[in-house]
Amino acid sequence: MGWQGAVVAALGAAQFKQQGAYGKFNQSVQNRNAQVKEQKAEILDSKLTLDLATFNKELEKLEGQTIVQTAKSGVTQGGTAARIRLANLHEAELTREKMKYDTEIGKSRAFEEANFARIKGDIARQESRIAQLRTVSETGTSLLRMQG
Repeated sequence: MGWQGAVVAALGAAQFKQQGAYGKFNQSVQNRNAQVKEQKAEILDSKLTLDLATFNKELEKLEGQTIVQTAKSGVTQGGTAARIRLANLHEAELTREKMKYDTEIGKSRAFEEANFARIKGDIARQESRIAQLRTVSETGTSLLRMQG
């Protein structure tokens, strides 16, 4: 085999090792990306809680102002004032449900992106394994050609 064969074998082994490290690195990067996306989903939950609290506080403030203005004008709390108040409460509930729905959609997207990142990481790892097999095959072929 000689020194040329030893060089080919050493280079093939080094390339094999680098390809494995490359695949592991890319997989770890994609796993980290997936964690970031999952954290984004958690942040959306926290944001929803804060947004709902702020919305409820503003709604209470508005309701209080409406009651005071209605009382100042001498209008009773029945009839039109009651219908307006009921319509406002209905609208507020719709707004809350929309906020919750939008958050759920955002969380679903974040989890889907996280899953996609993990899949990309798995693919990167498999591609490096394929490259490693190709390297072993090519190195073996080169060594066999050198002998015969």
